Amino acid sequence: MDMRPDPFVPPAPLPRTVPPSRLEIIRIIFRNPLELWGEPSYTLPWIHTNFFGQRTLIVNDPGLIKHVLVDNANNYRMSDVRQLVLRPILRDGLLTAEGSVWKRSRKAVAPVFTPRHAKGFASQMLRQSEDYARKYADVGEAGTIFDISTDMTELTFAILADTLFSGEIVTSSGHFADDVNELLHRMGRVDPMDLLRAPSWVPRVTRIGGQKVLEKFRAIVRNTMDVRLAKMKADRSTAPNDFLTLLLEQAGPDGLTKEEIEDNILTFIGAGHETTARALAWTLYCVSNSPHIREAMEEEIDRILASGAEPVEWPDLMPQTRAAFEEALRLYPPAPSINRAAIADDSWTSLKGERVEIEAGVTVLVMPWTLHRHELHWDRPRAYMPERFLPENRASIGRFQFLPFGAGPRVCIGATFALQEAVIALAVLMQDYRFDSTDQTNPWPVQKLTTQPQNGLPMRVTRRTISKPA
Repeated sequence: MDMRPDPFVPPAPLPRTVPPSRLEIIRIIFRNPLELWGEPSYTLPWIHTNFFGQRTLIVNDPGLIKHVLVDNANNYRMSDVRQLVLRPILRDGLLTAEGSVWKRSRKAVAPVFTPRHAKGFASQMLRQSEDYARKYADVGEAGTIFDISTDMTELTFAILADTLFSGEIVTSSGHFADDVNELLHRMGRVDPMDLLRAPSWVPRVTRIGGQKVLEKFRAIVRNTMDVRLAKMKADRSTAPNDFLTLLLEQAGPDGLTKEEIEDNILTFIGAGHETTARALAWTLYCVSNSPHIREAMEEEIDRILASGAEPVEWPDLMPQTRAAFEEALRLYPPAPSINRAAIADDSWTSLKGERVEIEAGVTVLVMPWTLHRHELHWDRPRAYMPERFLPENRASIGRFQFLPFGAGPRVCIGATFALQEAVIALAVLMQDYRFDSTDQTNPWPVQKLTTQPQNGLPMRVTRRTISKPA
């Protein structure tokens, strides 16, 4: 008899049982695209459909996903809708560039994100997490309510600023989380005009006011570049050997243009930490509603920290903590959809002999949101069950069944960085504090650039009173 408590099932859109009308689709896209998907998207391996006149293939089969993202990746470019949303923000940054521009950018930033190099950031991640945790030092016995979504954005920005920019981003992180939220609210979502393939010069209602916020970000980037370039020109030996210096040294005829460098810096400042921030907030929320999971994590964190293990070792020594974060990534994938468009006719045959034809011009939607909640791939797919990702169970999860960081040539370059950052941050925060849901906490996931709580994530923070091992 299984004596384990029932797992927590967080609120999220249920599969639609009736297909929406075209007008309803526009309303849903405007409000929250996560509410669009019907029951077939959570039960079938693939679906051929027509979306506002655009032939579309929705893919939730791991084999077909591998074919599109890896085996025949050269036949699939970024979809028009995705580019209409992201290119106005990031232009030729790593997330949006294609062809030779993307190859140059990827080559330029890759050395900073090798596993070996990422491990070198562990001490800075620890220091910034400890510094930020002092924010909660005076919470008192009754605790204090904080918007954890905002807090995690501030924390991950502090980590990014220290590790990649040596603390020399010319801005104040005090208002940075609000600026990020406003930018994503204004510009980080699909507009109905995008669905209708309207030219880029046609105004997008959802993005009115976004240009002003975007220009603020670009001013931050340009100021940051100018300060560092001045330091490098005065005495190169005084400039840190970090991500910023590395990019600036790539300028030239055979490297990156000044505009491409600016776009890549904006990509990492504006979006590079956003995914980890949201996933950390969702983790703390789910753990707060899973007492047995929290107890296991606290025991693990107390034991490993008391052992004196170096922070670079924590991701391997804290399987409960890592699993809690990865399960949050499953339920709330940072990129809810991965959009591609077929360049030439293509086909794929499943192990059962089922043939899928993909004509040139077809939009292919690989949907981590539905893939991660799909009945063919997961037991109790809507439930928060971190044990899925413990070492003894992890082998049963296929590589293309779980895609928090994408796959193939365009896999997220910062995946190792993000996992290490998350485990270190969770360990520091949960060592001394508990984060509990309140009557105000009923977060509804919405799709912007990332999966985020609609109205923030208010949680009560209290000091832990459990005695820790000596």
